[in-house]
Amino acid sequence: MLLVHAHPDDETIMTGGTIARYLAEGVDVRVLTFTLGEEGEVIGDEWAQLVADGGADQLGGYRILELTRALRALSPTDGPTLTPRFLGGAGRWRDSGMAGAPSANHPRALVGAPFDDPVRALLDVLIDFAPQVVVSYDASGTYGHPDHRLVHEVTVAAVARARESGGGPVKLYESITERSALAAGLARVADVPAGWRMPGPGELPSYPDEAITTEIDIRAHYAQKVAALAAHATQVTVAASGTEYALSNNILQPISDHEHFILTEPDRHDPLEGKRESDLFAGITWAE
Repeated sequence: MLLVHAHPDDETIMTGGTIARYLAEGVDVRVLTFTLGEEGEVIGDEWAQLVADGGADQLGGYRILELTRALRALSPTDGPTLTPRFLGGAGRWRDSGMAGAPSANHPRALVGAPFDDPVRALLDVLIDFAPQVVVSYDASGTYGHPDHRLVHEVTVAAVARARESGGGPVKLYESITERSALAAGLARVADVPAGWRMPGPGELPSYPDEAITTEIDIRAHYAQKVAALAAHATQVTVAASGTEYALSNNILQPISDHEHFILTEPDRHDPLEGKRESDLFAGITWAE
């Protein structure tokens, strides 16, 4: 399984429990990150001067450490430890920042790269690793970040090329948030930490329940996901309850014990007669 993400912390926020579950089951799981997250904001004062804008511009290097810690938390105690991998090598492409940010004009900004460059780099990974399952983002990039949207486009293009060559993954998924799970998580909030706020209606992106094709139960690995979130301390604050987190905007978000996906076309099928898949490898035989 190959999980493709834009910045360190995305892997845990969107798919941390899934990573931990399949590692525990002995699956060869790899997490491929496109940038170091150099343009992220920093929570707290300790590492605040590492930021790119007016700071030391060393945040990307520190976030490699955070990603290393997070992947270690998601790895089984009695198995191999997952380690970071970066498309084209660490630092090949740079975090572009939010839409409209001047950082998009940086000469190494991901959004400024000739489209075929990251596509070819990812295609090389697909051919070499030959994953049966690939997980990426939806077309909107979850919440509209330019790097997320580009990662989606690059992944779709690279998977198509891999399949044209006679190989390629059997299944391609988009990781998303289920609307009812989000609502239920927010309804369970007993206490909003000081300085945080609840999200407004529709402020957090989600998909209607009927759009979900696949639901992964991560209850057995929930604590690992929480620990991995906490490892991304410059970007994420975990509530004392262990059931919510917030980014630097201090908007509360629930930590779900299930993670949700949409199986894309032409992979989408209905093997369970209208029921959701409970396994990303559902329908795949060993021969594939």
